[in-house]
Amino acid sequence: MTNIREQVRRRANLTCEFCGVTEADTGGRLTIDHFRPRTQGGGDGLENLLYCCVRCNQYKQDYWPMGFDDPSLWNPRLEPASRHFLELDDGTLHSLTPTGAFTSKRLRLNRPPLVAYRLSKRRRAEEIRLLTRYRDLVCLLDRLHRQMAELVEEQQELLEEQQLLLRLLLDE
Repeated sequence: MTNIREQVRRRANLTCEFCGVTEADTGGRLTIDHFRPRTQGGGDGLENLLYCCVRCNQYKQDYWPMGFDDPSLWNPRLEPASRHFLELDDGTLHSLTPTGAFTSKRLRLNRPPLVAYRLSKRRRAEEIRLLTRYRDLVCLLDRLHRQMAELVEEQQELLEEQQLLLRLLLDE
């Protein structure tokens, strides 16, 4: 099972497949969850295993829809989050589907620490974008400075040639 655990972990890029927190954010490894719990007939195959944080795992528990009218949980292995959720400017998730609404409620995906995490992640992404843009501008300014230095050097050479020609013309 250790090899399978590592495959699930790597496949999830060390990130909770439900809420998106990473091992680096939590300071340790996350848990392996059976999407369909073993108590409800789920197996130990890769297709049924998810990498998730302790909180999402605890809130999910061994939920599995038993009846036709029971709501389904979103399976992050089968569908992108964007199909069921929209992240709002305030960091909360807005559900786009009944599955998204049930998953959000069951896993408490709008719990305050997750909302703060999303906002922090967004700020970091914006800082990286701005720093990248700043670096690009510095590179452009450096290139412009070198080009201007080359032009000044060329202009100096042209002025020297012009002075030489003027002396030659005046000496005649």
